[in-house]
Amino acid sequence: MSTHVKVEEKLFQNRYRVDGGRPHIQIKDAEVCVSQCGTQPCTVCCPAGCYTQENNGRVVLITDGCLECGTCRIICDDFRNVTWEYPRGGYGVLFKFG
Repeated sequence: MSTHVKVEEKLFQNRYRVDGGRPHIQIKDAEVCVSQCGTQPCTVCCPAGCYTQENNGRVVLITDGCLECGTCRIICDDFRNVTWEYPRGGYGVLFKFG
């Protein structure tokens, strides 16, 4: 008998230590997401679901739970509207291995 574990269940095992007031990712200009990007691929490509789209089209970023994979930097390359850096030491994602 084979047991399958969903990705969401594995991600739930990770922990995230929030660095209050110092997000390691920021949207430079929220208006660019609405007026120039239009499709907001970050809202579907981020594996941690850190980006969400509001009813008015604005993209909201909540970095809690970020996997630090850099997908948002790559997906937003056309507009370069994301500032991304690694969190300070001791903060960010804490992966559970095993």
